[in-house]
Amino acid sequence: MKKRVVLGFSGGVDSAVSAILLKESGYEVHGLYLDTGSAENIENVIKAANKIEMPINIADVKDRLNDLVCKPFAAAYAAGKTPNPCIVCNPEVKFNALLREADRLCCEHIASGHYARAVNGQLFKGQAQNDQSYLLCRIKKEQLVRLILPLGDYNKEEARKIAREHSLDSADKPASMEICFIPAGDHAAYIENLGIVPKPGRIMFEGRQVGEHDGIHKFTIGQRRHANIAAGERIYVSEINAETGDVIMGRLHDLMSNRLYVNEIKYLTNPPEAESRCSVRIRHSKQSYEAKLIPMRADSGIVIFTEPARAATPGQTAAFYDGDRVIGGGLIEKAYKLDREN
Repeated sequence: MKKRVVLGFSGGVDSAVSAILLKESGYEVHGLYLDTGSAENIENVIKAANKIEMPINIADVKDRLNDLVCKPFAAAYAAGKTPNPCIVCNPEVKFNALLREADRLCCEHIASGHYARAVNGQLFKGQAQNDQSYLLCRIKKEQLVRLILPLGDYNKEEARKIAREHSLDSADKPASMEICFIPAGDHAAYIENLGIVPKPGRIMFEGRQVGEHDGIHKFTIGQRRHANIAAGERIYVSEINAETGDVIMGRLHDLMSNRLYVNEIKYLTNPPEAESRCSVRIRHSKQSYEAKLIPMRADSGIVIFTEPARAATPGQTAAFYDGDRVIGGGLIEKAYKLDREN
């Protein structure tokens, strides 16, 4: 009897190729499309599922997405933080829906088209070119133990090649970098349309005011801004003060941090009981930093970098690794600048 799996299916090249690989491995694959409100997408998804002869169901996740992802995303930006909604959505919306559908259909496994590896209930990096393990660092253990990631040993171009071999319409479509609930990519307008009024304030550089702004939600740490500053070198947003509304500009040195305070840590392995060495990613990129992780409470800790980290940003996620294995991840609450103690 074939093993059965529920695959998160968007109709894009990653999920379509995942379906093909699962079927070639002998699985009975059931697709699940997460409906966030686009009727046009549903038509395309059904067409793509029919092309690969896979049954497809639709789960309405609009309310859950709004409550657990969209509203907190907007509130965090309005508070001067820079959240990553995909890291929240994966465990709370996407894999939650996949598990419910798998239980309903009596399927042993769930699957997604992320470029990472799930092996024996542990999560590992995928191929370096397209590794997406960072986006999965806060999923739940009960989700991970049933998760299959068919693209773990592939890169994007290899996936596209498979899609071409099967004449899939998605084979050469460009990858979307947009947040799914902000299709225009304008997060500031999205926040304002929700009726949230972020704090305006001053733009400061070296203790003096050099301008004004109409909302801290339009800034993020590390962002280059063209301000009226004759500094002789590149200037960046180095700090956002949510209480006063001040946006502090600085030089490259002012972006560097040697410590982080991280909370709401979700561990995919046994939580460390004492100080331990690890590598840390502070955004969705290939760059990682060697560090010590010092646990405090069950879900918080201090990260001390071996070398300073650039543009560590409150609201973003710090993902912890032991080699290729993902230990877990938490939210950056505070980044300590090189020349400051608090």
